[in-house]
Amino acid sequence: MTISDLQKRELIAQAAAVRPLAYAPYSHYAVGAAALTPGGRVFTGVNVESAAYPTTMCAERVAMYKAVSEGERVFEAIAVVTQNGGSPCGGCRQVMAEFGLDTLVLIADESGNLLQEATVRDLLPGAFTPKDLPAQA
Repeated sequence: MTISDLQKRELIAQAAAVRPLAYAPYSHYAVGAAALTPGGRVFTGVNVESAAYPTTMCAERVAMYKAVSEGERVFEAIAVVTQNGGSPCGGCRQVMAEFGLDTLVLIADESGNLLQEATVRDLLPGAFTPKDLPAQA
């Protein structure tokens, strides 16, 4: 899956634009994400923290879950923007793997500088996917 440099910049810009909407009163680490589908739709998300820390939800999953809730199941790319270009957590990598190991992941800092570009497969080698489950009768 290949997207143009312009599409990469636009996706990063959309992730950066929603990042200020993050609810991060505990970590103070705001994250914005924007997921691109093959049809050109973009779904954005931000991290939403909770005082009960395990119930916190990452921006990447919010964006992908929004897309899935509207019928999307395949992604071309997802941009993740943080203050310092932090990489998606393991949970987010696993959810991304569910919908495509070849999805392009763009990791950028708050200035929009693309710091890393990798596929989900690169970020999660040996991913557990639906093919690893036993066949159902």
